[in-house]
Amino acid sequence: MKIIEVKDRPTSLIKQLLVVWESFVRATHLFLSADEIESIKEYVPQALKEIPSLAIIENENQIPVGFMGIVGQHLEMLFISHEERGKGLGKELLKYGIEKYSVNDLAVNEQNPLAKGFYEHMGFEVYKRTDCDEQGNPYPLLYMELNS
Repeated sequence: MKIIEVKDRPTSLIKQLLVVWESFVRATHLFLSADEIESIKEYVPQALKEIPSLAIIENENQIPVGFMGIVGQHLEMLFISHEERGKGLGKELLKYGIEKYSVNDLAVNEQNPLAKGFYEHMGFEVYKRTDCDEQGNPYPLLYMELNS
């Protein structure tokens, strides 16, 4: 597996990353309905094109199996293909983000306890909670920062 920083973001890559995103979200975001996932999915390609720093992790066949997006020192997104979860890829990506970009904060859905546990394991602590997500939907967010 190797991590690659992506500057050029052709439609073919965006489509591959959308598949990764959807497999992860359907497996972990059980609080979202199928309709809600489809609705959110419409915004993902634009977010992938606009995120300032995008890193992908590829398998041995050069197929993206995970990605993260960073804004400044904030981890904006981290997704691993459902089939590849539990193999340390998220840990590799996050360590890369911490070392290369000094990532020190993120937000995670409270209803995704596996993600919260992962970030806690990686040294992050909750410092704030909101009742709604950034779009105003009733999904509480936990804001976490790296405990130095």
